[in-house]
Amino acid sequence: MDSTASSMEWTLARRPLPLLQGFTPDHPPDYAEILRCTHCGLCLNQCPTFRVLGWEPDSPRGRIYLMRAVAEGRLELNPDFREHMEICLACRACQTACPATVQFGRLVEAARWQTRQTLPMAPGERLLRAIIFGLILARPAFLSLLSRGLWLYQAAGIQRIVRKTGWFRRLPAALRTMEEMLPDRIPAQGMAVGRVVPAMGEQRGRVALLAGCVMRTLLAPIQEATIRVLTRQGFEVVIPRGQVCCGALHVHAGERRQAQALARRNVAAFMREDAEAILVNAAGCGVAMKEYGELLSDDPQWADAARTFSAKVRDVTEFLDAVGPRPFPRRLSGRVVYQDPCHLAHGQGVRAQPRRLLRAIGLTVIELPDGDLCCGSAGIYNITHAEIANALLEEKVNQIRRIAPDRVVTANAGCMLQLAMGLRRAGITIPVQHVVELLDEAGVP
Repeated sequence: MDSTASSMEWTLARRPLPLLQGFTPDHPPDYAEILRCTHCGLCLNQCPTFRVLGWEPDSPRGRIYLMRAVAEGRLELNPDFREHMEICLACRACQTACPATVQFGRLVEAARWQTRQTLPMAPGERLLRAIIFGLILARPAFLSLLSRGLWLYQAAGIQRIVRKTGWFRRLPAALRTMEEMLPDRIPAQGMAVGRVVPAMGEQRGRVALLAGCVMRTLLAPIQEATIRVLTRQGFEVVIPRGQVCCGALHVHAGERRQAQALARRNVAAFMREDAEAILVNAAGCGVAMKEYGELLSDDPQWADAARTFSAKVRDVTEFLDAVGPRPFPRRLSGRVVYQDPCHLAHGQGVRAQPRRLLRAIGLTVIELPDGDLCCGSAGIYNITHAEIANALLEEKVNQIRRIAPDRVVTANAGCMLQLAMGLRRAGITIPVQHVVELLDEAGVP
């Protein structure tokens, strides 16, 4: 027996946890999609967890093997199965490498939902999930209040004191990581929704913009930059009232029911607006919104509207590149590294568009070796699986250090915060910016 088969059989032999009697979880991984995997192994070197751990069950091929064993009744759902699914970054790099185009991202999300329904959960984890997914992310007012508190934490100088004293090192590891990821300047006010911003010059169209969660609070200045870029390009921008979190983090964490509830609210909010496109500037949000049609496919009341909604969703760089940007009045100079967000490159197939926009404003784009390898952010992965996330981040920071660009540019909130944290830890003072920030800078004469 080869090492691959041996490691997989070892996993299958682990003691299963009894399932709930007579209970069959809904929406398990699609068996037909599982069977499309030929186990060729071309995904292995593209998988961040396999590259770090070198362990077959923590590769896309290995995880699909386990999903198939469950589907065929050879393996009962157990904590080991759950851990192999949870340790995946869901970056979808394997989808780019797969010659059979297996939709692994949807498979692993379904597997997490499967275990979420079936396996018992410790009270502490249940409470933490309720706070994160049911309170902080699902309620914009609470998130705004939390952001205001973090602004005060910075503005009052408390952050500076905490970081310079022994208090910081005494914080729990997860809380320490969250504190390190805070932007250098948290805005006093978040992004206002329920408004329409008129186009500048001759109007070319009307678009709707997702406010998001982190983007509307901690990174609200990037949202305002996005609005300025779009209006200068001749588009009226509406930020619909009633919109909520896109549900991406809920889907990734196996909280499918909550993700569906959020999706319905967003579909209702955005479809009231007469907009030719629904724009988003966070890659993970974009994937989730483009897949609302699948998420709500079993809901006869919302399925058609969700498919219509998803067909309109575009990343802001994808949209600007497609419509053809008006000339920018100012040209920037310098060498920039563009870090591909996983859910933009692998999940949406948007790679060339951000690079074309950066070159259009005069910048020289430098490529990183394995530039589309995950930086380790992956939603809240850098908090839940810090050791692997830090290994990936360290590799990325070392590559940036060797190239020494003038700026690091990306198109996703999590990537921005993760890379900025990594550079700060390494004592490197290269700024990390969103693509639209540079486009906004080039739009000022």
